[in-house]
Amino acid sequence: IYDAAMQYQQQGTPLVIVAGKEYGTGSSRDWAAKGTNLLGVKVVVAQSFERIHRSNLVGMGVLPCNFKNKADYDKVKDLADATFDILGLSNDFKPMSEATLRVHKSDGSTFDIPLVVRIDTPVEIDYYRAGGILPYVLAQILRANG
Repeated sequence: IYDAAMQYQQQGTPLVIVAGKEYGTGSSRDWAAKGTNLLGVKVVVAQSFERIHRSNLVGMGVLPCNFKNKADYDKVKDLADATFDILGLSNDFKPMSEATLRVHKSDGSTFDIPLVVRIDTPVEIDYYRAGGILPYVLAQILRANG
C-alpha cells in the first residue's frame, strides 16, 4: 500500500478510499487518520464511520463522505480499476452538504452516486479548509502575533 501510495503521490494523483460500515473502528484513532493523510488520501467515502475517527479525519485534512444511500457501496466495492471524482463541492459549502461521486469505469462509462459530506459543524469546515487542526491553530497563532 505504501509503495503504491508513494507512486500516486509522485504522479500527483490524490487518493480516495471507498469503505463499508464503521470505517475506522478499532484504529488507534488520530494516528490512523494521520497515516491516511500521509499516504495521500484526500477523501474517504464510507457507508458509515466510527464517530471519533470521522472527526479525526477532518482534523487531518481528509474529507469524510457517506454514501447517501448505503446500498450504493455495492455498486463500487468491487471496481478495482475505477477512478473517481468528487463533484459539487465549493468553497462556501455548509455542514452536511451533498456532493456527487463520479465513477469512471475502465470501459469508459461513468455513473454518479450521491454523497453526504460528513463535515458536521462550522468549525470543522475551518479545520478542513486549513488542511487540518494543526495548520488551523498555527494560522491562528500567526494572525494573533502578526
